[in-house]
Amino acid sequence: MRRIAWLLFLFAFLLGPTAMLRAAEPFLVFQPQGHVNGKNIVLISGDEEYRSEESLPQLAKILSTYHGFHCTVLFAINPKDGTIDPNQLDNIPGLDALDSADLMVILTRFRDLPDDQMKHIVDYVNSGKPIVGMRTATHAFQLKSSATYAKYSWNSRDGGFGRMVLGETWIRHHGDHGKQSTRGVLNPKEMENPILRGIHDGELWSKTDVYEVRLPLPDDSKTLVFGQVLSGMDPKDPPVSGAVNDPMMPIAWTKTYTGSSGKTARVFATTLGTSEDLLTEANRRLLVNACYWALGLEQQIKIKEKVGLVGKYNPHPFGFDGYVKGLTPEHLR
Repeated sequence: MRRIAWLLFLFAFLLGPTAMLRAAEPFLVFQPQGHVNGKNIVLISGDEEYRSEESLPQLAKILSTYHGFHCTVLFAINPKDGTIDPNQLDNIPGLDALDSADLMVILTRFRDLPDDQMKHIVDYVNSGKPIVGMRTATHAFQLKSSATYAKYSWNSRDGGFGRMVLGETWIRHHGDHGKQSTRGVLNPKEMENPILRGIHDGELWSKTDVYEVRLPLPDDSKTLVFGQVLSGMDPKDPPVSGAVNDPMMPIAWTKTYTGSSGKTARVFATTLGTSEDLLTEANRRLLVNACYWALGLEQQIKIKEKVGLVGKYNPHPFGFDGYVKGLTPEHLR
């Protein structure tokens, strides 16, 4: 028995300190497979409804396995037991990874982070580096505990992180939430946009409903995809007739943001983003293409870019308290 224990220790030692400490880390790191493009992406999960703790690790696997990105995935962590807990609004450890990131992908909802964690996000936003915001990132923060970064709260005077950086904050559901799904309709004026490369009209689909936005979007925004509200929860269901689809709301757009550094960032925002969305190939392609575009690598986007799922992926339906309890980040590797 002592010999086996010694061999296990020796094996872990030879693999290095990362392997020995991995079980205790409150985040996941995916090293690039095959070719390495030298870009570092940090993906921040933390929402109670749409299972970002499931979708962002899968997106990171796709980006690292097929595209050579170094990816770090962060989670809302219960500090008492180290498990992933989306209802823990005030703790996302590892945000210092943003200090060396080339791209931030964020899908959080109403987070109330302490100043020492929020500072890393704000410093990144002000740096002029690119941002990809998904679904509830329009209302990413609800900062009650400290006034230091209050302007980034979704309900601040300027609309917080969502309105200022992404182009819109939370307003309301547009359609019957949980009963009417969304079909993506490509903007005919943006058919040559590299983010839409390899995507055909009608292929984008989500069980989630459309979010309402104020029209028009800010002047520095371009709508890429409109959301057609469907009468049911199947992609073949007909669209709802009447005012709800006239006009259709944007569900994917690009924008720019200039922070205190004076540098202007590329921003992509989409109100798609439930974990089940990644089961649809076109949705995965949209997000991968958006990451390339945000990083200024749009010339590398291929029409048949590899976006297949990596490993087993069995996402849970959206809904509050629907997360799998007792999981640590390592369980999602």
